[in-house]
Amino acid sequence: MTSLSLASGNATSLKADAVVVGVAKGPDGLVLAPGGEDVAAALGAGFLGALGDLGATGKAEEVTRLATLGNGGPAVVVAVGLGDATTSYDAEALRRASGAAVRALAGTGKVALALPFDSPLAVRAAGEGALLGGYTFTRYRTASAQDHKPPVDQVVLVVADSGDKETKTALRRAQVVSEAVALARDLVNTPPSDLQPEQLAEVARVEGDKAGVTVEILDEKALLEGGYGGILGVGQGSAAPPRLVHLSYKGGRGAKTKVALVGKGITFDSGGLSLKPAAAMEEMKMDMGGAAAVIATLRAVAELGLAVDVEAWVPMAENMPSGAAIRPSDVLTMKNGLRVEVNNTDAEGRLILADAIARASEDAPDIILDVATLTGAQLVALGARTTGVMGNDDELRDAVVEAAGRAGEPSWGMPLPPELRKGLDSEIADLVNTGPREGGMLTAGLFLKEFVGEGVRWAHLDIAGPAYNSGQAYGYTPHGGTGAAVRTFVQLLEDIAAA
Repeated sequence: MTSLSLASGNATSLKADAVVVGVAKGPDGLVLAPGGEDVAAALGAGFLGALGDLGATGKAEEVTRLATLGNGGPAVVVAVGLGDATTSYDAEALRRASGAAVRALAGTGKVALALPFDSPLAVRAAGEGALLGGYTFTRYRTASAQDHKPPVDQVVLVVADSGDKETKTALRRAQVVSEAVALARDLVNTPPSDLQPEQLAEVARVEGDKAGVTVEILDEKALLEGGYGGILGVGQGSAAPPRLVHLSYKGGRGAKTKVALVGKGITFDSGGLSLKPAAAMEEMKMDMGGAAAVIATLRAVAELGLAVDVEAWVPMAENMPSGAAIRPSDVLTMKNGLRVEVNNTDAEGRLILADAIARASEDAPDIILDVATLTGAQLVALGARTTGVMGNDDELRDAVVEAAGRAGEPSWGMPLPPELRKGLDSEIADLVNTGPREGGMLTAGLFLKEFVGEGVRWAHLDIAGPAYNSGQAYGYTPHGGTGAAVRTFVQLLEDIAAA
């Protein structure tokens, strides 16, 4: 992964292969953002004019290269757009700008960022953007794939005081969180043939051991003994048996809040006997994005040493059609004793989540947070970049949305209208696993709510769209797995620990 460091002084004296400065749209045209003054001075009065001649407008994430031929320092200066000029640029603008610039500079050795670093938060955001923008997934590329440039090797953030304690803490936080996001991205991008439930569970063990997190893995025998009918039911159609992983982190004497995290881990989703169309299966390796987010979050929380107790329950299964697969109209007995009539085997994620939520509730946590690539209805309602957040507590739901905004992950609070609950009624069991098509994201949330323990505050994050970018890379977001929800969870757990 790209290395990240701090430096003070003149950016042109750092012997970098490229220096990045910020530009913005002012009332009278292109303006230089704070932080780039030394670079502009070294290149002379015609610097902004030259950028304008090359087409720079200051639009957010716009990248413009200027070859200096070594005149005044680096051979290449890159101007990255920050949007409208302002006295203080927000964290997400810096995160996206640094990500776009570092991504565009792939193949470069050392890059200096001379951006508006007016606070530790700005340093943290730009550091995250740089590392996430430089991310690549190369596990399956051969040595002959010469058309793919390697990521930037080193990124140096040019700040006023590189020895400042808060600035150094912000940089380390950026490094830890970005590495966690990269782990989640790697898992989502891995082909399902190499990441079945057993392999994903082993990754959780390895990553937990590295960070000092306690890990327990329940195999199919333990799941049967424990009454996990949802996880077993979904997994029974596959030759690869299901798993439930329990990760435990103790925040020490300062921890006053017990939080449970639950993440959906469908390592491949064919739809089961309710088979998906072929085209709809092409990206279904990403259906374990919630599990990836939770595993990565636990690692980051442990490395940051947050003062909060976290118990994570990560159910894992492969949803396949076979002679052993569950059928529409089968009834499953869930972990909390409720019986669910399966009317659609392609609504399997909520079945494994329900078991895990029920198990998490047995420990009487203060809060349960679950995350899942759960419904196509999320994409219809909110698009590919905005997470839907639901829950049984409006204050908690709003806190998740607010934390997600500060973390740079767009989210929107959604209701759980009680009148939609009737659509989950079954004629022969306690409930069915899918309701009417209308409000599908919300009825999925209402289904999960049935498995939350009494008195436990709960929020559900539907990341069906945000977990995987099917289009072109943008800002610090690559094509493929995005690592959605990791930054939101870390931010929220930091908030809880601070409170």
